[in-house]
Amino acid sequence: MLPTNANKHSGSVALVGAGPGDPELITRKGWRLILQADVLIYDALVSDELLADIPVSIPRMYVGKRKGQHSMSQEAICELLIKQARLGKRVVRLKGGDPLVFGRVTEEIQALQQAGIAFTLVPGITAAAGCAASCNFSLTERSIAASVRFVTAHTCDDRETPWADLARRDETLVFYMGLSKAPRISLELQRHGLPPDWPVLLVERGTQRNQRSVRTDLANLVDCIQQHRLESPTLIFVGQVVAAQQINALLKAA
Repeated sequence: MLPTNANKHSGSVALVGAGPGDPELITRKGWRLILQADVLIYDALVSDELLADIPVSIPRMYVGKRKGQHSMSQEAICELLIKQARLGKRVVRLKGGDPLVFGRVTEEIQALQQAGIAFTLVPGITAAAGCAASCNFSLTERSIAASVRFVTAHTCDDRETPWADLARRDETLVFYMGLSKAPRISLELQRHGLPPDWPVLLVERGTQRNQRSVRTDLANLVDCIQQHRLESPTLIFVGQVVAAQQINALLKAA
């Protein structure tokens, strides 16, 4: 995509989704752009397995963010993308999962547009879909979950989460970045009508070789996280699709 005010003598930026971790789950387009890149700027959720497959001849810059540990501010990342592109480089900004889902890609798009830098946006497989596939269940099911909702447990402006609207029995909830908010998730969903034994599945490092998945329920969610010492990145799936019998049925049908 070339903005109308783009400087044709500058480089370009490809905003690429790396997928959930398994290096085989990156798109063909994303992989092609990586191999053509002059510099790779990547975040904390890009898996070591994928990074190991990328030729070492491509220079890399780490701009990862973990909770309380930001190697670089979002503003500084945008400035870095612009600076590298203005040097005439083909830049790949590699983001874990799908940059269109809780990936803060809008800020980078706006910065590139304002600077007149040509850019390409390449979606990736989001963690929810990747983890569901690796655990052999469907995010939706006609009889029990006609819809799925992706929910971020962290917002920049501290907006209140619509818990009453989320506490439904006919859909699947997927909480991203939710480990530290697990007590609130458990409390509010129960308080607004879901039963204590409502099914929950926790998936740590989904699709990667060291993936762990643990079944529990809303009442025992916090204790389960502590007992198994789960760490980020971990997705929290809530709903009937993750009930043991549902997963087993899908496994038999496969």
